[in-house]
Amino acid sequence: MRTLVLWTDETKLELFGPMDQRYVWRRKNKAYEEKNTLPTVKHGGGSIMLWGCFASAGTGKLQRVQGTMNSLQYQEILDDNVMQSVTNLRLGRRWTFQQDNDPKHTSKSTREWLQIKGWNILEWPSQSPDLNPIEYLWNDLKTAVHKRSPSNVTEIERRRLK
Repeated sequence: MRTLVLWTDETKLELFGPMDQRYVWRRKNKAYEEKNTLPTVKHGGGSIMLWGCFASAGTGKLQRVQGTMNSLQYQEILDDNVMQSVTNLRLGRRWTFQQDNDPKHTSKSTREWLQIKGWNILEWPSQSPDLNPIEYLWNDLKTAVHKRSPSNVTEIERRRLK
């Protein structure tokens, strides 16, 4: 059954976020070496929110979230991306949709929208983001982006599309 699950979630990619924290040892009264320092930016330097999905067959569509996502925007993102991902990943007719219990996912309008769609929904325990395997993909994506040292949010967006 897990092979037919479409795992979904959102994440925030920060330009200078926690992935850029590094620790080095140095002797007392010794200067920092340039190679061990990072540039700093006030107020974090910007970020983008992404919605994505994957199944055992591979990654599905990835979409940037504009602004603060609400239930209607979430439904639009699902409408634009889920069935195309199901088709591309060859999940067939017996696939299952997974989402966490974020309020926009469980709102009355989203529940009604999903019921109309007729998708099989995987029941998800409350406050259990660590159970979703997509978290490992988000970590890999964030690591890959930060290794490339983007200088602005536009660069993050460009690299996301590759």
